[in-house]
Amino acid sequence: MAKDDNLPLFETKLAKGRILFQFYSLLIFVGTCFIFAYRLSHIPAKGEPGRWAWMGLFFSELWFCFYWFATTVVRWNPIYRNTFKDLLSHRYEKALPGVDIFVCTADPVIEPPVMVINTVLSVMAYDYPPEKLSVYLSDDGGSDLTFYAMLEASRFSKIWLPFCKKFKIEPRSPEAYFRTAVEPLGEPVLAKEWSTVKVLYEDMKKQVENTTKLGQISEEISKEHKGFNEWILVASRHDHQTILQILIDGRDSEAVDIQGQPLPTLVYLAREKRTQYHHHFKAGAMNALIRVSSRISNSPIILNVDCDMYSNNSKSVRDALCFFMDEEKGNEVGFIQFPQAFENITKNDVYSSSLNVIMELELPGFDGNGGPCYIGTGCFHRRETLSGKKYKKNSKADWKRWSNRSVEESTSVLEETSKILASCSYEENTQWGKEIGLKYNCAVEDVLTGLTIQCRGWRSIYFNPERKGFLGVAPTTLLQSLVQHKRWSEGDFYIFASRNCPFVLGYKKIPLKLQLSYCIYLLWAPTSLTTLYYATVPSLCLLRGISLFPQISDSWVLAFAFVIFLHRAYCLGECIWFGGTFEGWWNDQRMWVYKRTTSYFFGLLDYILKRLGFTKSAFVITTKVADDDVSQRYEQEVMEFGTSSPMFTILATLALLNAFCFFGGLKKLIADLETLVWERFALQILLCGLLVLINLPVYQGLFFKKDVASLPTSISYQSTIFALLLCAIALY
Repeated sequence: MAKDDNLPLFETKLAKGRILFQFYSLLIFVGTCFIFAYRLSHIPAKGEPGRWAWMGLFFSELWFCFYWFATTVVRWNPIYRNTFKDLLSHRYEKALPGVDIFVCTADPVIEPPVMVINTVLSVMAYDYPPEKLSVYLSDDGGSDLTFYAMLEASRFSKIWLPFCKKFKIEPRSPEAYFRTAVEPLGEPVLAKEWSTVKVLYEDMKKQVENTTKLGQISEEISKEHKGFNEWILVASRHDHQTILQILIDGRDSEAVDIQGQPLPTLVYLAREKRTQYHHHFKAGAMNALIRVSSRISNSPIILNVDCDMYSNNSKSVRDALCFFMDEEKGNEVGFIQFPQAFENITKNDVYSSSLNVIMELELPGFDGNGGPCYIGTGCFHRRETLSGKKYKKNSKADWKRWSNRSVEESTSVLEETSKILASCSYEENTQWGKEIGLKYNCAVEDVLTGLTIQCRGWRSIYFNPERKGFLGVAPTTLLQSLVQHKRWSEGDFYIFASRNCPFVLGYKKIPLKLQLSYCIYLLWAPTSLTTLYYATVPSLCLLRGISLFPQISDSWVLAFAFVIFLHRAYCLGECIWFGGTFEGWWNDQRMWVYKRTTSYFFGLLDYILKRLGFTKSAFVITTKVADDDVSQRYEQEVMEFGTSSPMFTILATLALLNAFCFFGGLKKLIADLETLVWERFALQILLCGLLVLINLPVYQGLFFKKDVASLPTSISYQSTIFALLLCAIALY
């Protein structure tokens, strides 16, 4: 027994195959050196055509080389974690700390209330003492429809939680469970309860959906709870007082399920909003929750999830506590990041939304270099880290003190006294959003907050269990995916170009290899410029008759062929290893080009315009639901355009430009067979042809599809004019 008390609560394992990867990296490095040697030794003379295009290509390749180096640093030493939950239970079951769970939503139309309450119910049903769980919903939409859904969820939880725990079901989101589970006809007891609970859930779901469709709360429903009276004073979703309702008070002896077991505390919060105050989007909502929860439950551990990321693993809390409560290393842990995973990914991942390589390889690489970044959802925090506390080497958490805390006020008094903490004026002349809580004035407040916590000395941990901790909804249209990445890239570059740059903020505070690791995301935006250059200039030079690569018979061509083939083959291997397909890898290559030529370019442009004062920050919520036609095309892996966007104009222009240049190059090749045009332009023709293949869905959207998913006629006209204009400039 005493021997078990000295065992760690988790273990760390090095990734397999590191030597093979390191050998691959060495080969790529040698090949790249030969490419640079060719570039430097074959620079066109002054006045010779193509000199500036050559120089631009050389600097683009230098940038790609630096970016490859950063990705290599991330992949050099990935580590993986395992937890020992049985040891945790044996050692601390009676002294487990409280856990506050934050769920954030912002719009009842884009994020339907039924989806929100499924996430809420899934985290209420964790395999954890319910009296030590407190669930908070932040409704930045200030919607009485969402409040009504929460009220229904609080009632249904009395049936759902005992059902989950009695039969140990997974997942514990009712919608996900009943959608994926097969009725257990062979188990009479389970089958009977299964049918009863399913009917009750469908009834609740139908009531919530019908009320949501009506768009307003009926007079009959409004009499069910005093909380509805708050909306009498609401002017709009952007102008209202704090609405705070404790729907289930876990301290109340009558707050029990149908089996008499205690229920978790459940709190609804719509923080105050006034037009004269900036509300700071999700970061502001999270900070309001931190303050309100400190008054109501004040648990030492905080989990935050997006409203579309339901809990898929009821053991996740215990997994996280294995890191926080480890005797040797637990005191240095600031946050535990779980991966983002999605339940609606198609077989070949048409929009490359699965983030498999990021979640399965890059974040473990971050962990090996000093700790993963905070990605905004599925993250367990030590409350002290979000309160601005710095890590002290010899300090130890007193879990017993936290677990025994109690509040004496009545529910109504607690509601009223907590409202001030979510008021607009509370943060005035304070350090909230600066040194305390989540950071403000950044589109990726999560990444910046996590970096700041790491720079205060705390260690972060990445934990990727075999059964995913959380499942969400990936974008189902191309535009949704591109807009999402635009916001990420703009926010990431803001961090890099500010005093919060890892090389500045993290100097002598976090390892250099972790500083470099951050670059693979923070430099998405400027990478757009080099990608755009490579996607246009070689093609235009092909049309003009200017060679930018070695002849096919020249030995220098081997360096280019070797690096290109080996790098792409490795990427294909990565994709297959982490569960992808060949077609999925090809879709990933396509989206690599699309994101870097549109999302990241507009992210960079937005950053520049904001710095110049021409635009202001805005938070775009990704739609979490799609109509039936869009969903059907997504499941069939048909690329969805269907609307006008400057991003689509760029995509279509680049697609047409490369098509014109490719056929122009082929024409020149056929017309001048005797002059060995193929010798001089083989690599440029291949590059141009590859870009044409990548853009096949764009050509289909422009010319061959005439349904609602095709590109609008206006974009066809605009892109054709722009592409022809660029070709004309190149020729003349």
